[in-house]
Order: sequence, then structure tokens, then C-alpha cells
Amino acid sequence: MQFKSFWRKFLNVMFWVITGGIGVLAVTLLIFGNDLPDYKNLATYAPPVASRLYASDGSLLIEYAEERRVFLDFNDMPPQLVNAFIAAEDKNFWTHPGIDFMGIVRATANNIMRKAGFGGDFSGASTITQQVAKNFFLTSERTLSRKIKEAILALRLERSFSKQHIMTLYLNQIFLGARAYGVASAALMYFNKPVSELTLSECAFLASLPKAPNDRARAVERRNYVLRRMVEEGFITQAQATEAAAEELNINSGFTEQMEETFQYFAEDVRRQLLNSLGRDALYNQGLYIKTTINPELQRAASNALNKELDNYNADKSDEKLQGAIFAMNPHTGRVVAMSGGRSFRESSFNRATQAYRQIGSTIKPFVYLAALERGYSPEALLLDAPIVGWRENDTLWKPENYDKKFLGEIPLRLSLETSRNVTTVRLVQQIGDINAIDVAQRFGVYPQNMSDINLSMALGSGETTLQKLVSGYSAFVNGGHVIKPKLVDYVEDRYGNVVGGEKTKMEKWSPDSLPTIEENDSETLSDPQSLYQLVSILQGAVEHGTGKQARVAGRTIAGKTGTTNDVKDVWFIGFSKNLITGVYLGYDTPRPLGKGAGSHMAARVFAEFMTTALANETNQPFAVPDGLHFVRVNRANGVAASQSSDGIIILEAFKEGQGPNPVNRQTDVNKKAVVGGVF
Repeated sequence: MQFKSFWRKFLNVMFWVITGGIGVLAVTLLIFGNDLPDYKNLATYAPPVASRLYASDGSLLIEYAEERRVFLDFNDMPPQLVNAFIAAEDKNFWTHPGIDFMGIVRATANNIMRKAGFGGDFSGASTITQQVAKNFFLTSERTLSRKIKEAILALRLERSFSKQHIMTLYLNQIFLGARAYGVASAALMYFNKPVSELTLSECAFLASLPKAPNDRARAVERRNYVLRRMVEEGFITQAQATEAAAEELNINSGFTEQMEETFQYFAEDVRRQLLNSLGRDALYNQGLYIKTTINPELQRAASNALNKELDNYNADKSDEKLQGAIFAMNPHTGRVVAMSGGRSFRESSFNRATQAYRQIGSTIKPFVYLAALERGYSPEALLLDAPIVGWRENDTLWKPENYDKKFLGEIPLRLSLETSRNVTTVRLVQQIGDINAIDVAQRFGVYPQNMSDINLSMALGSGETTLQKLVSGYSAFVNGGHVIKPKLVDYVEDRYGNVVGGEKTKMEKWSPDSLPTIEENDSETLSDPQSLYQLVSILQGAVEHGTGKQARVAGRTIAGKTGTTNDVKDVWFIGFSKNLITGVYLGYDTPRPLGKGAGSHMAARVFAEFMTTALANETNQPFAVPDGLHFVRVNRANGVAASQSSDGIIILEAFKEGQGPNPVNRQTDVNKKAVVGGVF
């Protein structure tokens, strides 16, 4: 009777306990379960992933990321890596429903023993599923409400997703120090290898990181703890653990991925361009594949050539160092193959190839002479190289001079440009008009279209522009007269392989054997092909016979132009073969004279050294000749028809229809041709 009474009371108590428990659970779910985040989008988990920048040969240059992460599918995760995390974080992962009730009891007992003074570590009871819930949806605050929400979410995650999917979420999302999120990124950051190549020791080390991601002092101790746990759980043998514990942890120093400095100016320009076109989130979080135009071999050659010249000049200087830039691209497609914006990106990230606006000196002259050729001037048209006395422009009175302080009398237009004569150029600008002379530079993108102060000095190179703009402008000389925009990126793919920038199809409708023409639906030409070829022929003469001799490359057809500003504050050389154009600039960041012995030959040397490497494996090709020209041998000094000669005095000149050599005995007495006040 007493037993029945006891049993009745016991069942009654149990009823109310269970009922009360259900009530508490219901109230808890009502309070904390209704406003929980929507976890269902984790079915198509797409975490922030680093974007990667590749060179034209497929080599990786750098990653852009706010969180360094490389997504890894569960099937690609090594079993011993998964087992290491289970042993370290959640031994009952495969069997619990999201919450480990036995783990809660064990952790509670351990923590009570710890508080009672019996030693041991405080331990938690969060499962891997609970950590996923916290990492994706909750904060890290230590409150009862957060733990309740975490538990509810964990239970819901387990009902919605497989254990493999939950493990995939966990191992791709977890922060493991060194700016690495997820095991794939951590493997690269700490050991510079993919997860498939990790040793047991390295797997155990990564599994030890969630508790203290940035504590390297206890790295070996924590790794060995994980190895012991793996033995206890039967994942490995004691012998395997002993062998792994004896392995030295060769962790990357500094946890950083360093890009070769020679590529940094280029990479930074790409970064700025993509930030502007795609936005910050896409660049840093969407795992873009960015295929660039840079050629690693040519980039290193360009940087080496530039720094060699700068180092030679700066060797005995103790104050501010001379700076410079080099910019090389295909003149037909605009693909930039090499770019260096200074001596060292670490010293200064300012890109002198694309950001520095400087006076361009005589590199403006080809545009001036093209204006004359377009107006029917023959390459052998005679210009007077004689003193101009009392030249006045606005309120300024000045006397134009040649760099050698000499006057040659009447000389052909070709010879004037090849040798960069200043006085004859002044006369030519006066004849065609400074507005017309500058218009060509504006058409070709060297000067802006909205210039208001157009004058003679602008036509002689006092205007400012960048090396990139000059190279782009010169490209039109050899590509048939078409505007060409420098191209740093071939195409950009998102993480799913969709093209989101550029074109993954054939990059250019051009081949090395092409004539300088493009299809009808492309941009209108900036000038006529015949005038352009005449100019290119003259610039070829400038390298072979004139001021650009230092730019010659043995066995190669090269054209180009030197440039030097007043007091030799800035020096330039822009030159090209049929399929590659390169510009070089040297000068101080705060303009000042380079000093005795300095000049444009320095820039020409950089050009020649780079082009020697760049063209080493290319077949030499002459510049393409358009229809409508006829060729006559003339004396280079006076433009008169002459017989063949091997000393460079006799050349083969290109004439348009109606043009021809100068008459015999067309000479001028310099002493009778002095001009006063700029009147010819």
C-alpha cells in the first residue's frame, strides 16, 4: 500500500516536472525562437573569397581580400584534417543532434571542480554545429540568451542539413589567425601548400587554432594536445602521434604572402581600376579570377633596365634620388606587357608612369611634324635653320636656340626632326599655326581637348602629360592612326566562371603580320596612313642617324624620339618596333636639373636594354607600308635625288603622289637668311 502511494506520488511529480519542462521549453522557444535569423540560405553557402590576380602566363601575382579564404568542398578535405578538428572540438559530432547533452554535463562537472579548487581547465560544451550557428548568425557575447539562441539554431541546422554540409560550413568559415578564414586559406598562409599536401602534424596544428588563433608561443604544445586527442578517439595510432609530434612545424614567417616588388606598380593600377569598375565588395569578397596582360619576363626586364640606369646615376648622390618610369604595350591591342613606376614601390607607391604629369620637351615634335605632313609637306621640304632675333610671344621676348648652338641653313624636314632642331621647329609651327600643331597632340590624346592656353611653347613641349598618355599617342603612329587605350586586364571571372569584366574570347583581332588597319566598325583614323608612314620613317631615321642612336637594337627595326626639357629637368624616350612600343621617363619628383652629362640618351639606354630582351625571340619586321607611296633615293642632308650609298647619307625616301626630291642646287646662304622679330 505504501509502495503504491509512493509510486503514485512519484509519477505525479514526474508528470509536473515533464509538464513544467515542456512549458519552460515552449516559453523558451516562444521567446527566443521566433526572431532567429533565416538559416536556410546556408544551403547555397557562398562565403567571401579572395580574388586572385594572375599574369598573362597564368602565374599568381597577388590576392585581394578582406578575409583570406579559399572555398573547399567537403569531398576535397583530407579525412585526417576533419578528424583532427572533431577530436579537438567535438568528439560526438557525427552522433549528436546539434547539442551534446553529455558534453554539457561533462563541462559543467569540470567547471565545478575547477571552481572548487581541484585544478583542470575550464571547458565548454559548444558543438561544431553550435559554432557554425554562432559564427554565421550571432555575436560572441557571453550571455544566457545568446547560448539559448545558439542551441536552438544548432538543432534547426541539424534538421535541415547533412553533417557533411555542416562540417563544410564550419571548416570554410572559421577564423584561424593570420587573416586566414577556413582551412584551405590557413594551409596556404601557414605552410604555403594546399590542404591535400598537409602532414598529420600540420593538420593537428590547424585544428588547435580555433581556441587561440594568434598564439604562436604555444603552437607545438597545442598541436601535441590535438594529436593525443586523435589517439584517444581512435583516429590515429600512438606511433603515428609520436612521429607527428617529432616533426618540426615550419610555419611561414610573418604569415604574409609577398608579391615580387617588380609587379607592384602594375598590380596597384589594376586594383584601382577594378575598384572603380566592379566595386570593393566584388574585388575583395567575391573570389574573382583576374587575368591581366602583364608578361612576367618582360616586366622583370623593364624593371631591371630602369633600375640599372637609376642606380648608376644615383651611385654618388646622397640627397634626393633620381626617379623614373617605363611603360610598354602592344600598339595594336593596347595590352600592357610591362610597367614600372619608380625605383621601389616600398619607398614610394606613386606611379610615375601613370600619375606623374611632367613637361614632355621634344617628344611633342612628332605630332607637330605630322601636322605639316598632313598638310602636304614633303619629308624633304626645306626648313630654314638660321637665327631668329627678337622673337616675341605675348609679353615675352626670347631667342630660340638649337641644343648644339649651331645653325645649318636650309635643311630637309626629315633632318630637322631626326636631329631635333628647335629653330626649324619654331619656324614650322609659325607656318602651320600653333593651334594646328597642338591639335594633333590633342587628337592623339597627349594633350587634353579642353586646353585654353594654346601657344607656341605648348607646341614645343612645355605642356604636361603622363608617360602612359605619350605611349598611347605614339601607338597611333604605327597602328594605322587609331586611338588605343592601354589595357591592364584581359578578363575577369566570378567564382562560378562567368565573365564579369573584359572578354574571355579571342582578345584581339590582330596578328603580328597584320597591316596597320582595323575593321570598319572601329574608331575613325586620327590621320591618313601615308602621312603616318612618312613620320614613322623619319622617326626610324632619328634612331639610326639622329638623336636616338642610344636606342638602337642590333638587327631590329626601331623608330622613336628623344625628349629633354629646359635645363635638363626631365628626359624621355618613346620608341617602338612594329608590334611593341615602350616609353621611358627619368627625372626628380621635385623638378631640378639632372646636371652635367645627363640627357635623353639615359632614357634611350633604358629603352634599348629592355627592347633587346623583349625582341630577342621575335622575328624582325619592317614597318608596314600603305598604298600610294613611291620611294626615291635622296641625299639626307638636302633632299636631292642621289645614288646609293652605304654611309647613311643616301636614304630611300617615301613620297606621296605629287611629291619628289628637291631640285639640284637648291641651297641657301645662312648669312642672308637671318630673321628679325620672327618674320620669315
